[in-house]
Order: sequence, then structure tokens, then C-alpha cells
Amino acid sequence: MVTKPPETRIVDEYRIACDGSGPGLGHPRVWLQIPQDRGWVECPYCDARMIHRDFEGKV
Repeated sequence: MVTKPPETRIVDEYRIACDGSGPGLGHPRVWLQIPQDRGWVECPYCDARMIHRDFEGKV
């Protein structure tokens, strides 16, 4: 069995919401804060990684 890698999203804001991106397959909406020194954060529900546009290609 092959496991799909977590989704990666490039975002423009440091405070973002994640709800799993799917009707019926999502999760409760959570608000995440991207640390400005690190540039990325992972959702605790779906493991999606949100990378701020300023850090694209550096993470």
C-alpha cells in the first residue's frame, strides 16, 4: 500500500485556516499561525504543509 504524501500549499498570509479541503472528507476548521522566522506550518489534522510565499523554494 502506497501512502500519498501530505499536501503542500503556498499561501500569502501568515494566519490561515485549514478545513481539510474537501466536502465530507475534511476536518474541523482550525486557524494556524505561520512563524515568520520559519515560514511554514503543518495542520495537526491532515498534515498539509502551508508555506508562506516569501519562503517558497527555501523550505
